[in-house]
Amino acid sequence: MSDRGYRRPRPLSPLREHLRDTFWFAPTMGFVCVFVLWLVATELDDAIVTLLQREEAYDELGELIAFSQDAKTIVTTISSAMMTFIGVVFSISLVAVQMASGQLTPRVVRIFVRSRISKLTLTVFLATFLFSLLVLSSYESESDPRRVVSVPLVQSLLILVMLGLSLLLFVVYVSATLRLMQVGPVVDRIARDSLRVLGRMPRGSRGEDGPGPETARVMHEGRAGVLRDVNTARLVRAARRQDVVLRLIPRIGDFVVPGTPVLAVHGGAVPPPHRLRYTVSVSVERTLHQDLAFGLRQLADIALRALSTSVNDPTTAVQCLDRIVQFLAAVAHLPLGAVHHRDRDGRVRLVQDGPEWEDLVDLAFEEIRWCVAGSPQVSRRLMAGLDDLLLLVPEDRKRSLVRHRALLVQTVERTVPVSADREFALLPDRQGIG
Repeated sequence: MSDRGYRRPRPLSPLREHLRDTFWFAPTMGFVCVFVLWLVATELDDAIVTLLQREEAYDELGELIAFSQDAKTIVTTISSAMMTFIGVVFSISLVAVQMASGQLTPRVVRIFVRSRISKLTLTVFLATFLFSLLVLSSYESESDPRRVVSVPLVQSLLILVMLGLSLLLFVVYVSATLRLMQVGPVVDRIARDSLRVLGRMPRGSRGEDGPGPETARVMHEGRAGVLRDVNTARLVRAARRQDVVLRLIPRIGDFVVPGTPVLAVHGGAVPPPHRLRYTVSVSVERTLHQDLAFGLRQLADIALRALSTSVNDPTTAVQCLDRIVQFLAAVAHLPLGAVHHRDRDGRVRLVQDGPEWEDLVDLAFEEIRWCVAGSPQVSRRLMAGLDDLLLLVPEDRKRSLVRHRALLVQTVERTVPVSADREFALLPDRQGIG
């Protein structure tokens, strides 16, 4: 199979994704923008005062001074109340996130951390507080239109606009946080993120010649952790300059420790260390940036927790199976496995191992199938999902689905003693039980 679906990776993609996983970058940039905005607004206010004094429009200038003094009361109130408001809002939000992680899975916290509306709300709240302090520093005690130097007119209007924007974002933010506590929106978000990862990942290629004999290995240096992503563009450039082929030994999502091999070199010497710097990113947990299987892992985790005896919520497991089937249907006809990254001349420079179809099917169904005993709603939905996928996948990918279907039948026959109950539990139903 050819690499016609291959798309060259974007060099800044890992950096952008790492910044999305932080909660400090957006507020920091907001502080910088607010300070610049304040400087611009100050210059405009000074220009307006100078123009009116030059035209001797003292009556109009006096009205502007009176308006700014009235607005000063609002600005003072904003500056004193905003930090308290921020603390209360985000304290309640953290409690909601904690409840969602306990009910579903701790991995859903990343949805809150990566949420654009959460970061935008925090940024606007903090920016409003900082801007209000800066505006208060611009007020003068002088009220004589002939002697006043600056009147914070534009600044006062801007702080009122930012206050209105803060109130609007507060409503949107509360709505988004409440959705985080609902099962349907959470599993839908995980599924959409997984499909988005699938859409931007280079397609696997089969039938390629091997990279040749292995000539060297690069050991992992630094802290131990999960391989979250690799800068494929930088690795391709390093391999091209050294005229070698690099092979990533661990998969994305594997736990690596210092001293273990992370790259294999084929056809030459190891590229210089400075060219391999910042090419492999290790973190404390997996992310969806380049990890194709992580979305399925999260959906399976939520389903398993729902099927536990302490929770006993088979309807949530059925909702997870809906999205699992959706994801597997999306990859049913796509090439999976090893990905061959090429340079500008079309030569393979980096080989990256990825999950095969059988790996994804096992991840999706194996653990859930072990927990369906006593839950006909889940067994019926699982049977319907397997039957649907058997109609969609090509012939060479049906074997793993047939295996799981047969094992599901064996599980139900072994755990359900009554024949009528077994027949009911194995009847395909896309809603589980209506």
